Amino acid sequence: MLGFLSGRQAGLDEPLRLRRAEATRRVLSLELNKDRDVERIHGNGINSLDIEPVEGRYMLSGGSDGVIVVYDLENLSRKPTYTCKAVCSVGRSHPDVHRFSVETVQWYPHDTGMFTSSSFDKTLKIWDTNTLQIADVFHFEGTVYSHHMSPIATKHCLVAVGTKSPKVQLCDLKSGSCSHILQGHRQEVLAVSWSPRHEYILATASADSKVKLWDVRRASGCLTTLDQHNGEKTKASSEAANTAHNGRVNGLCYMSDGLHLLTIGTDDRMRLWNSSTGENTLVNYGKVRNESRKGLKFAVSCGCSPEFAFVPCGSTIAVYTVFSGELVTMLRGHYNNVGCCVFQPNFQELYSGGKDCNILAWIPALREPVPDDVSDKCLPQQHLNPAYEDAWSSSDDEG
Repeated sequence: MLGFLSGRQAGLDEPLRLRRAEATRRVLSLELNKDRDVERIHGNGINSLDIEPVEGRYMLSGGSDGVIVVYDLENLSRKPTYTCKAVCSVGRSHPDVHRFSVETVQWYPHDTGMFTSSSFDKTLKIWDTNTLQIADVFHFEGTVYSHHMSPIATKHCLVAVGTKSPKVQLCDLKSGSCSHILQGHRQEVLAVSWSPRHEYILATASADSKVKLWDVRRASGCLTTLDQHNGEKTKASSEAANTAHNGRVNGLCYMSDGLHLLTIGTDDRMRLWNSSTGENTLVNYGKVRNESRKGLKFAVSCGCSPEFAFVPCGSTIAVYTVFSGELVTMLRGHYNNVGCCVFQPNFQELYSGGKDCNILAWIPALREPVPDDVSDKCLPQQHLNPAYEDAWSSSDDEG
């Protein structure tokens, strides 16, 4: 730490280097926090979590009971041990509550005054946070598995929706109607995600084993279909031509810079793709257990070096380094299968929801304090930037 500070002060290191190093250290020290609880509201499994990007303070949760809860993650009591309280909720007694399981919840990217939810009851609902009243509702012919709003869009207000239909629906919040339909998949669409780099680029994952990238401005729509074999056709792979996985693809997540895309399939594989070329980078993560029959909500870090992926695996969360494929650790704490997790980049915290109806907080471990009686001579000196070491000596010492 001192080496990074002195190097930055001397102008030898870029300012972001210290931030990345500390963020990485904090992620590597994530542990189940015994001093922080999240109030238990849901009476059934938790399928989706989302932390608003404006302040990073309020978290949405959606459960199999159809209930939606808004939590305040800030410690208002200023005590070491505290519970993140529910600010408000759309409970079973609410007149507009979802009739079946809520599969996805998401904050409006630019304002906490609005959030969205989609459900197995074949609806996408737009909510006013302040009144907890519906501002708009979209109805579909089939079960809704996933929806997503672009985090960067300034020229459109489209919500991408994946349903039991192979057609991807684009709902326009301005007009209140479904403005586009993207055709190309052959089975239900289990996951959708807008690029955080290009506001018109959309990735979709389907039970037909395919992942497609779309430019929603184009009439033809589909830019490319990701191929796990990178176009190398062999007898063994002829049946799997232009497939991203050898099973249902039920998880999608862009890296924060939008340059790479992670996908997860029921073939127990996770793959990393170059989102510009569509090339499979062939990073080997080993077996990534995936027993989910619907969409799998996993998360990636932001601002670390290297970056990490947090993947629900049974009752644990597997933490991988994204670009090397190394399994760093397994986070254990849930009593049943984990359904979703979300990363809080401001404080490098992770929140996970499971079938045990619990939301767990994974917080970086505190640094071990250095005892006062430890002299400077005992402290390691190798981390100090050599260019900043004091090489001065007095003439008395030389004599």
